Amino acid sequence: MRQKNFHRHNFHKHTFCVFQEVDVALIQGVQPDYTSASGSSYYFTDAGVYRYSNHWGRAANCKWRLESLSTTRYKGSVLGYANWSDFFPDNESEKLYAIEIDFIQRTAHFYHKWSKDFPESTVFRTAPETLKRLKVIRQHLKDDQWLRYYEGDSTHVRQQILTEWNSTSQSLEVIKRRFL
Repeated sequence: MRQKNFHRHNFHKHTFCVFQEVDVALIQGVQPDYTSASGSSYYFTDAGVYRYSNHWGRAANCKWRLESLSTTRYKGSVLGYANWSDFFPDNESEKLYAIEIDFIQRTAHFYHKWSKDFPESTVFRTAPETLKRLKVIRQHLKDDQWLRYYEGDSTHVRQQILTEWNSTSQSLEVIKRRFL
């Protein structure tokens, strides 16, 4: 169902991608094929691209995330790799994104609808809707203060409320009221 094949000449134009962190030793002594104005270096292969950068997330008109090897947030520049097949088209108007919540790690990430298999019940949203909702979900995963008004196991209540909100179009306030 893919619409476009990405390569070294178009991967940087309105795309979503999850890069995997790799050992920086892979590029030692190698000259980059391209260095951006912001200082990111790119190394192209037939199969994909290495990106050495100190900033991930939004990169110009792209949404590029780094899956890190460590559990702590990276500091400084990190080398990431992605196959050309890991890039997907991005725009602000199509419903291309879904949020996955990890309640054990208390994290949430968004994924492109073509980047993995999703359950049939998954709700896809536009990029702006997804990013707004993701911000609220992350706040609710990090903060426990809002749970003080609910009875029962706070971990279970958090999971029920956020799961329902992530899988419906109802407002968070309406869902929260039902659990009071």
